[in-house]
Amino acid sequence: MKVIRWILGKIILGLDKLTAPAPMIRSVEEQKKLDEATAQLKLYQFHACPFCVKVRREIRRLNLKIKLVDALNDKTAEERLINEGGKRQVPCLYIVNEDESVTWLYESNAILIYLQTLAKGE
Repeated sequence: MKVIRWILGKIILGLDKLTAPAPMIRSVEEQKKLDEATAQLKLYQFHACPFCVKVRREIRRLNLKIKLVDALNDKTAEERLINEGGKRQVPCLYIVNEDESVTWLYESNAILIYLQTLAKGE
């Protein structure tokens, strides 16, 4: 089973690389504002997870600066995801809110909606 996952992971990553979306172009001011808004966001992910690839593609398309955290190979990150986020599920977006509270947003589609709304400045 591990071999099949490894092969499928390589195929997913290869296709992702071949079909990577072009980043959105914004004015310098708009991009700086968006970079500030995303400065404390972190995406907990596994490199070859298809749902994580989906979210990373949207991050690239929206030209967002979000730190990627490898929750598979970094045991400290994995423990934080489980202990603070509540479960070992990726992708998970770590969000520091304006009031300094933290939200752990799971599910790729929910993350995409959040990122698209953020990119629109809403």
